[in-house]
Amino acid sequence: MTDNEITHAIIGAAIEVHEYLGPGLLESAYEECLFHELLLRNLRIERQKPITVVYKETKLECGYRIDLLVEDKIVVELKSVEGLAPIHDAIVLTYLRLSGHKLGLLINFNVATLKEGIRRLIL
Repeated sequence: MTDNEITHAIIGAAIEVHEYLGPGLLESAYEECLFHELLLRNLRIERQKPITVVYKETKLECGYRIDLLVEDKIVVELKSVEGLAPIHDAIVLTYLRLSGHKLGLLINFNVATLKEGIRRLIL
């Protein structure tokens, strides 16, 4: 699958979850449901994948985790917040840089229409 096909599948799955659950739940509920929906679509997913920080040639485990890594290509960061802020974009870009991936999706489920809560970020 191409990056665009994977991204399309992720967004479709997220819309399915949002239409079923609606806004207002905890991020963890959306993560669990999106994980399940992506499995139903036969995608390979890793949840809460640890990211190593390299500082002065030393690898450090600092507790950073990617919410979902789909097909070992697309970083997915989930939120359930009143509104996305520039810091949320910065977090995804940092995760991309640290993990060596190029493409990320930032998805905020706490919106009336999920289309309003999706950002595609490229490193």
